[in-house]
Amino acid sequence: MKYGLFLGCNTPAIRPDVERAIRVSMPKLDVELIDLEGYVCCPAFGTFPSTDEEAYLSVSGWNLSLAEKKGLDLLVECGSCYSSLSMGREHITHDEKKKARVNELLAPTGRTVEGKSKVRHITDVLYNEIGCEKITKTIGKQLDGLHAVIQYPCHTLFPHELVGFDSPPARPHILGNLVEALGAKVDHFSCEYTCCGGAGGFHRSSAIEAKTFAQRKLDAIKQETKAEIVVVSCITCLMHLDNVQKELNEGNGNYDLAVFDYNQLLALCMGFDPQQVASICAIPRDKIIARFS
Repeated sequence: MKYGLFLGCNTPAIRPDVERAIRVSMPKLDVELIDLEGYVCCPAFGTFPSTDEEAYLSVSGWNLSLAEKKGLDLLVECGSCYSSLSMGREHITHDEKKKARVNELLAPTGRTVEGKSKVRHITDVLYNEIGCEKITKTIGKQLDGLHAVIQYPCHTLFPHELVGFDSPPARPHILGNLVEALGAKVDHFSCEYTCCGGAGGFHRSSAIEAKTFAQRKLDAIKQETKAEIVVVSCITCLMHLDNVQKELNEGNGNYDLAVFDYNQLLALCMGFDPQQVASICAIPRDKIIARFS
């Protein structure tokens, strides 16, 4: 399998260990990652999509054209990137006037876009193309005895008819199944399916409310589960749930849940160096990392 790797902005710039985890773990599962030279911001919701549809679709068209030229589908980890590019592709594919305008704006660059390349989220590919059985057979170390909770990226769930690959969208299971394939026990709790509090610019525009929203989720995890880690598959969820705990602790909170991207855990279970694939965090991961020494 070959995919055009779309890393977005935050992963290479702020959490490059997640990028390394993706780059080393996916080839072990027979997925070849092809870099898309010249890609730009997806662009995320709260920017162009909210203010200038033509600019939004043109930027999406540019990114899609890079994969299209190589005859590849895009592989995306960030939930916002996944949804933004998927929605952009939907407009370009099904509205001839919009596609024509996008290609008119792309013309000076020598590029065109038809919308032939699909946008795939990495958990979709891991579950539906690779499968839990192969993942379990590929890893060398198990997470036996470790309790985890899942943060499902909300931008991969709704609108389900356009971006959904998990069913039912109100009760997703794919990421949880993938974590169980590594040997961990997935605990369930009352706020399991709510947003992390960082999506869609929530934290930037309403920081206090977003922090309170996340705290409610974290308190539910502490009170209702035995979880030692939170597993995500979205760079926004990763950064927010990690950083917000540090913010809450500065206000006399007591939160110590290590937050991992799924591919980081996958890479660790495959035997890759923690310093390379899981070194950046706000909440210490030492107890979890010690399992792999």
